[in-house]
Amino acid sequence: MNTRDPKLVALLFNECITHRNLEGLAGLMTEDHAFIDRVGKVSTPKELMVKGWKDFFVAFPHYKNTFSRIESSGNVVAIVGYAYWSAEQPYDPVLWRARIEEDLVAEWRIYDDTLENRALLRLA
Repeated sequence: MNTRDPKLVALLFNECITHRNLEGLAGLMTEDHAFIDRVGKVSTPKELMVKGWKDFFVAFPHYKNTFSRIESSGNVVAIVGYAYWSAEQPYDPVLWRARIEEDLVAEWRIYDDTLENRALLRLA
């Protein structure tokens, strides 16, 4: 059961990404946390994903997400925004879906920002 608003948990998780805070990310993941990339590749559990984020932050030191819209239905949060990778790639439109369980992120999924994906996430 969630005691915090699922949107708040997703926002806190993103703050940890923006600030490359591995300890904070780990503290917000369920033990069976799943990260799903744009092509549907699943990375799990938490231990693997903490290492994955560490490597990601080394490879992309300026990466951050900017959210422009955040909606929730029950424990699922849908987000519209963009990722900033570098000065060469400053605007990458993205959709995210977070599933929150017991105030932790059980799943963090990334989608291309398309009309089909917006409909899938009920953001159309």
